[in-house]
Amino acid sequence: MRHRSFLFILLVVAVVGMSSCRKGIVYSHFQPISSAQWAIDSIARFDYRITDTATSYTVLIYVRHTERYPYQNIWLFVGDSLHRDTLNTYLADDRGQWIGDKQHGFIERQIIYQPSRHYADTGSYYLDIQHGMRDSLLRGVTDVGVEVIDN
Repeated sequence: MRHRSFLFILLVVAVVGMSSCRKGIVYSHFQPISSAQWAIDSIARFDYRITDTATSYTVLIYVRHTERYPYQNIWLFVGDSLHRDTLNTYLADDRGQWIGDKQHGFIERQIIYQPSRHYADTGSYYLDIQHGMRDSLLRGVTDVGVEVIDN
Protein backbone atom coordinates (compact mmCIF):
# COMPACT_ATOMS: atom_id res chain seq x y z
CA MET A 1 0.00 0.00 0.00
CA ARG A 2 2.79 2.39 0.90
CA HIS A 3 4.53 1.66 -2.42
CA ARG A 4 1.37 2.61 -4.36
CA SER A 5 1.04 5.89 -2.46
CA PHE A 6 4.64 6.74 -3.28
CA LEU A 7 4.11 5.96 -6.98
CA PHE A 8 0.93 8.04 -7.06
CA ILE A 9 2.69 11.04 -5.48
CA LEU A 10 5.61 10.64 -7.89
CA LEU A 11 3.20 10.55 -10.84
CA VAL A 12 1.39 13.71 -9.65
CA VAL A 13 4.70 15.55 -9.21
CA ALA A 14 5.86 14.49 -12.69
CA VAL A 15 2.61 15.61 -14.35
CA VAL A 16 2.65 18.98 -12.56
CA GLY A 17 6.32 19.47 -13.44
CA MET A 18 5.80 18.72 -17.12
CA SER A 19 2.72 20.89 -17.44
CA SER A 20 4.47 23.91 -15.93
CA CYS A 21 7.07 23.80 -18.74
CA ARG A 22 4.47 23.65 -21.49
CA LYS A 23 4.05 26.59 -23.81
CA GLY A 24 0.80 28.44 -23.45
CA ILE A 25 -1.56 29.18 -26.31
CA VAL A 26 -2.33 32.90 -26.18
CA TYR A 27 -4.59 32.87 -29.25
CA SER A 28 -5.92 30.21 -31.60
CA HIS A 29 -8.58 30.74 -34.24
CA PHE A 30 -9.54 29.35 -37.64
CA GLN A 31 -11.63 31.13 -40.24
CA PRO A 32 -13.60 28.91 -42.61
CA ILE A 33 -13.37 29.53 -46.33
CA SER A 34 -16.87 29.53 -47.83
CA SER A 35 -17.52 26.51 -50.09
CA ALA A 36 -13.76 25.72 -49.99
CA GLN A 37 -13.20 28.42 -52.63
CA TRP A 38 -10.96 31.23 -51.39
CA ALA A 39 -11.61 34.41 -53.38
CA ILE A 40 -8.48 36.35 -54.29
CA ASP A 41 -9.85 39.55 -52.73
CA SER A 42 -10.93 37.82 -49.49
CA ILE A 43 -8.74 38.68 -46.51
CA ALA A 44 -8.85 36.61 -43.33
CA ARG A 45 -8.28 38.88 -40.31
CA PHE A 46 -7.21 37.58 -36.93
CA ASP A 47 -7.44 39.93 -33.92
CA TYR A 48 -5.64 39.00 -30.71
CA ARG A 49 -4.37 40.59 -27.49
CA ILE A 50 -0.90 40.58 -25.99
CA THR A 51 -0.67 41.09 -22.22
CA ASP A 52 3.02 40.32 -21.57
CA THR A 53 5.88 42.12 -23.29
CA ALA A 54 8.62 40.30 -21.36
CA THR A 55 8.22 37.04 -23.24
CA SER A 56 8.68 36.09 -26.88
CA TYR A 57 5.94 34.49 -28.95
CA THR A 58 5.76 32.02 -31.79
CA VAL A 59 3.22 32.94 -34.46
CA LEU A 60 1.92 30.01 -36.51
CA ILE A 61 -0.24 30.05 -39.62
CA TYR A 62 -2.38 27.08 -40.61
CA VAL A 63 -3.81 26.17 -43.99
CA ARG A 64 -6.43 23.42 -44.12
CA HIS A 65 -7.28 22.00 -47.51
CA THR A 66 -8.75 18.99 -49.24
CA GLU A 67 -7.22 16.75 -51.86
CA ARG A 68 -9.01 18.91 -54.43
CA TYR A 69 -6.38 21.60 -53.92
CA PRO A 70 -4.80 21.80 -57.39
CA TYR A 71 -1.23 22.92 -56.64
CA GLN A 72 1.92 21.82 -54.85
CA ASN A 73 2.37 25.16 -53.08
CA ILE A 74 0.48 28.22 -51.91
CA TRP A 75 1.53 31.87 -51.88
CA LEU A 76 0.24 33.92 -48.96
CA PHE A 77 0.31 37.65 -48.27
CA VAL A 78 0.58 38.08 -44.50
CA GLY A 79 0.58 41.44 -42.82
CA ASP A 80 -0.18 43.68 -39.90
CA SER A 81 0.15 47.39 -39.22
CA LEU A 82 3.97 47.21 -39.27
CA HIS A 83 4.84 45.09 -42.28
CA ARG A 84 3.65 42.72 -44.98
CA ASP A 85 5.31 39.47 -45.98
CA THR A 86 4.95 37.18 -48.96
CA LEU A 87 5.21 33.49 -48.05
CA ASN A 88 5.54 30.52 -50.37
CA THR A 89 4.72 27.26 -48.61
CA TYR A 90 4.70 23.77 -50.06
CA LEU A 91 1.57 21.73 -49.36
CA ALA A 92 2.83 18.67 -51.28
CA ASP A 93 6.25 17.17 -51.89
CA ASP A 94 7.84 16.47 -55.29
CA ARG A 95 5.98 13.16 -55.56
CA GLY A 96 2.61 14.80 -54.94
CA GLN A 97 2.25 13.54 -51.35
CA TRP A 98 0.52 16.03 -49.07
CA ILE A 99 2.58 17.57 -46.27
CA GLY A 100 0.86 18.01 -42.92
CA ASP A 101 -1.63 16.31 -40.65
CA LYS A 102 -4.29 14.32 -42.49
CA GLN A 103 -7.62 13.81 -40.75
CA HIS A 104 -11.14 13.14 -42.02
CA GLY A 105 -10.35 14.09 -45.63
CA PHE A 106 -8.59 17.33 -44.69
CA ILE A 107 -4.90 18.16 -44.66
CA GLU A 108 -3.64 20.74 -42.17
CA ARG A 109 -0.32 22.43 -42.87
CA GLN A 110 1.37 24.34 -40.06
CA ILE A 111 3.65 27.21 -41.06
CA ILE A 112 6.02 28.81 -38.57
CA TYR A 113 5.58 32.46 -39.49
CA GLN A 114 7.48 34.17 -36.66
CA PRO A 115 9.44 31.83 -34.38
CA SER A 116 10.40 34.46 -31.80
CA ARG A 117 8.39 37.66 -31.97
CA HIS A 118 8.65 40.29 -29.25
CA TYR A 119 5.84 42.81 -28.82
CA ALA A 120 6.85 46.28 -27.62
CA ASP A 121 3.46 47.11 -26.11
CA THR A 122 0.55 45.25 -24.62
CA GLY A 123 -2.79 45.56 -26.38
CA SER A 124 -4.61 44.53 -29.52
CA TYR A 125 -2.85 43.20 -32.60
CA TYR A 126 -4.05 41.72 -35.85
CA LEU A 127 -2.77 39.58 -38.69
CA ASP A 128 -4.27 39.62 -42.20
CA ILE A 129 -3.86 36.66 -44.56
CA GLN A 130 -4.72 36.66 -48.27
CA HIS A 131 -3.80 34.09 -50.87
CA GLY A 132 -1.45 35.18 -53.62
CA MET A 133 -2.24 32.57 -56.25
CA ARG A 134 -3.35 33.48 -59.77
CA ASP A 135 -6.78 31.86 -59.40
CA SER A 136 -9.59 34.29 -58.66
CA LEU A 137 -11.27 31.42 -56.75
CA LEU A 138 -8.74 29.09 -55.19
CA ARG A 139 -10.51 25.79 -54.69
CA GLY A 140 -9.73 23.22 -52.03
CA VAL A 141 -8.77 25.54 -49.14
CA THR A 142 -11.28 25.05 -46.33
CA ASP A 143 -9.82 27.07 -43.42
CA VAL A 144 -7.03 29.46 -42.54
CA GLY A 145 -5.83 29.80 -38.96
CA VAL A 146 -3.46 31.65 -36.67
CA GLU A 147 -2.02 30.55 -33.37
CA VAL A 148 0.10 32.67 -31.01
CA ILE A 149 2.08 30.74 -28.40
CA ASP A 150 4.23 32.16 -25.64
CA ASN A 151 7.75 30.83 -25.49
